[in-house]
Amino acid sequence: MSSQKETIMQALKEKGLRVTPQRFAVYANLRSRQDHPTVDQLLHDLNQEFPVSSQATIYTSLQALQTAGLVREVLLEPGVTRYDANVDRHHHFRCRRCGAIEDLPWTTFAAVDIRNVRAGLRADSYEVTVYGMCDRCQA
Repeated sequence: MSSQKETIMQALKEKGLRVTPQRFAVYANLRSRQDHPTVDQLLHDLNQEFPVSSQATIYTSLQALQTAGLVREVLLEPGVTRYDANVDRHHHFRCRRCGAIEDLPWTTFAAVDIRNVRAGLRADSYEVTVYGMCDRCQA
């Protein structure tokens, strides 16, 4: 068995998740990409390799992976939920022209003090999304 497959199986087991073929496929797909796919994009990709996946199966797998802390939702545009297997703290860049999404290291920006956003609010995290044009679209 390849080291990547073992790593994925171990990560699922360490989080107390049963290793099902569908859950494995969803997590492996997310770990292999940087584009923060939607459920429809995951479904399309997985059905190329594993043609018995359904949208409900993808959602169920994503919910289990999210609850376990292996995947997170990313909301970069209204009404579109994307998924990311990079659960480390990081920011995002989104190209306004082609829609490409790129992770930016957490240390890209100076820390923001969110303790006193406004009286009555208690913030516990933040994330910066930078919009502009990627290097491919600028060329």
